[in-house]
Amino acid sequence: MLFSQLGLHAEIQRAVAEQGYDTPTPIQQQAIPAVLAGHDLMATAQTGTGKTAGFTLPILHLLAARPLPQRPAKTPRVLVLTPTRELAIQVEESVQTYGQHLPINSLAVFGGVGINPQIAALRRGVDILVATPGRLLDHVQQKTLDLSGIGIFVLDEADRMLDMGFIRDIRKIIALLPKKRQNLMFSATFSPEIRELAAGLLQQPVSVDVAPRNTAAETVTQRVIETNREQKKELLKHLFATRGLHQALIFARTKHGADALARALDKAGVKAAAIHGDKTQGARTRALGDFKDGKLTALVATDIAARGIDIDALPYVINFELPNVAEDYVHRIGRTGRAGMAGEAISLVCHDERGQLKDIEKLIKRSIERVVIPGFEPAAVAAPRPAPPPRPQHPSRNPPGGRQSQNKPGGPAQHRSGSRHR
Repeated sequence: MLFSQLGLHAEIQRAVAEQGYDTPTPIQQQAIPAVLAGHDLMATAQTGTGKTAGFTLPILHLLAARPLPQRPAKTPRVLVLTPTRELAIQVEESVQTYGQHLPINSLAVFGGVGINPQIAALRRGVDILVATPGRLLDHVQQKTLDLSGIGIFVLDEADRMLDMGFIRDIRKIIALLPKKRQNLMFSATFSPEIRELAAGLLQQPVSVDVAPRNTAAETVTQRVIETNREQKKELLKHLFATRGLHQALIFARTKHGADALARALDKAGVKAAAIHGDKTQGARTRALGDFKDGKLTALVATDIAARGIDIDALPYVINFELPNVAEDYVHRIGRTGRAGMAGEAISLVCHDERGQLKDIEKLIKRSIERVVIPGFEPAAVAAPRPAPPPRPQHPSRNPPGGRQSQNKPGGPAQHRSGSRHR
């Protein structure tokens, strides 16, 4: 099947062709006709399947077929809800790319940046609004946004929404939408909680399941390099020096670890940056843009910060540390090997991570090739972990377990209330 056979608006087909695409991916082949026909949709789709274009293309077609003489201020026609700022930016970029020849405009709203430019754009009128839950509710509360005109609602990466604790915000937002609307829901997995949410949201949906769950694309070559914990940084530098790696997305488990690794690579002559939840939105957007443009060789990310990174031809994903949850391994390596292109996933695994590796292999139902690099062979037994430095004692502070610290600026209670803006 070709894009020209899907019945999309001529100007959308033109934009698709300009991006060099002529054949839709499996999810696009199934989702686009369903959305064009006005059906609700429940789609199981991994990262890298082309799902974003699977809903942006038919939505653009439907809006082009029902033009408005004038855009009402503050009242968008389409709402796309995403879990992270990065994904909101990616989706809105997709709308701009494929809608560039149409008189349709879009806006992404998310926290971590000033709200006033968003308010001004909403006043001018927006057709397609892409938003994270927290900032969307801020606009509703300030009466700078009216959701009464939403005709199509997209809930993207619903599983990650629930993982990040957005379920209450999602229910609040759904309650604000018109009863009569088209609903599209995308999720990498469909747990009982997701199915419960879908049952309350979707009306006689068309179901699309484009890939077996918890599997990586066949075009991704997966390898494990066994080494010692304390040798990982040197091994990673060695790989860049000897294998000519370029545009590698590297996963670290912690924000501190991501920063330290990016600094070590940069010092070794590998242009690198880190992205994680403590970085400002401007810094994250800049780093991602530089990485896409080839100005950075390596981008070091934590799992949540990497959600929504969408690069068509990403050649390498490197797990500097294995994730604690096996499913996250599949999400990570799914960022390479997209749309039939080849990719390589390399995992640096030490003694401490053999349990996680076993869980991953059980999940993906295959064993991953083991490689040992001369000079970086793992020891027969793991070296003991270095003891953390003793924490200084401050007599004036509350003893461990004291409750007063919960209300300090930056304490757990405040962090939870701000997490919705991620």
